[in-house]
Amino acid sequence: MARVYFHIDLNAFFANAEILLDPSLKGKPVAVSGQTRRSVVSTASYEARSFGVHSAMPITEARKLCRELIVVEPHFHWYRELSDDFIRIIRKYTNLVEQASIDECYADMTDTILTYSRPLDLAWKIQKEILNDLHLPCSIGVGPNMFLAKMASDMKKPMGITVLRIREVSRKLWPLPIGEMRGIGSKTVPEMEEIGIHTIGDLANWKDKAALRYIFGKNTDAMILRANGYDDRQLVTEYDAKSMGVSETLLEDITDYDEIKGLLRTLSRKLSKRLHEASKAGSSLSIRIKYYDFQNNDRSHKLEEPIWKADDIYVQAVSLFNDNWDGDPVRLLGISVSDFASDTYLAKQIDLFNLEEAEKQETASLLRELNQELGGIRLMRASEVKKNEN
Repeated sequence: MARVYFHIDLNAFFANAEILLDPSLKGKPVAVSGQTRRSVVSTASYEARSFGVHSAMPITEARKLCRELIVVEPHFHWYRELSDDFIRIIRKYTNLVEQASIDECYADMTDTILTYSRPLDLAWKIQKEILNDLHLPCSIGVGPNMFLAKMASDMKKPMGITVLRIREVSRKLWPLPIGEMRGIGSKTVPEMEEIGIHTIGDLANWKDKAALRYIFGKNTDAMILRANGYDDRQLVTEYDAKSMGVSETLLEDITDYDEIKGLLRTLSRKLSKRLHEASKAGSSLSIRIKYYDFQNNDRSHKLEEPIWKADDIYVQAVSLFNDNWDGDPVRLLGISVSDFASDTYLAKQIDLFNLEEAEKQETASLLRELNQELGGIRLMRASEVKKNEN
């Protein structure tokens, strides 16, 4: 049976979240960004986009395009709260949900959609519930795989519902510029245009794989298949996740190495805490570096032994970062651990996860004994003082 995937994308999420905090911004050109000269736009309202303002654009350039532009600084805690509510709504309809980012997710609706006499009623119901409960517009793409669902959701914004079937790929997908294909970054577009690939259709029908391998490497075959409408990826839900990670989006791009190391230290502690709570240790560590222009650099390293301690994670993360940072300003950093050790391995590691807790308990016990001794000394001294007074 063919699968039915939804890709649900919150439209201009950061900008609309800010409008919820300040309703006076509604209907005005708004950009979410830092306020320094090197800041870039995270999200722009549709009113601002009509002037040509878009994500990753330097804020100085955005102000030139739109003199009435209202620039607001991001409130990430508020965004995370709304994002959690968004995912909770989707999970009311299916447990098969993969959150792709703070404002988008994939959902396998194959079973759920069978309960509706008109299949698109499900998409309409979800869209309406998100708008009514969270006051956030969203676009929903429906397709037989994750790639087509994502491409469909991009076709009609805001508040669009689009179905993209494999038989429609040549008509709806192939004419699109290659830069609109999911997985093609701004740095890759000039390389593809240089060899003659200007549309998604050009990539789908490209014969010279050697030239493409120079651009995509081991992902060449997968990119050609996706351009033809095929994608064999499966959802990674919270129930079968094979990795655990943390990340932090920065208010401002940073290039200061000490500041970057400090953030890696903080992320290492957070990840260690999560691993400890889940009783997991992993033998592969990955980092994600997102640059000022929103290009990602993902790198992994296989370890000799599973790790979970903050210091070990930090040392490996810094080493991997040093080997792969190109010096450009950084907008996001992330660390994840995968290849989890088996329960058998963990069982053999005496006090693997209880050692830290045992040390805390021992320290607490010593402090209690010390306080009791000090209390006894105070009582003896008080008794002596009273005796001398008498």
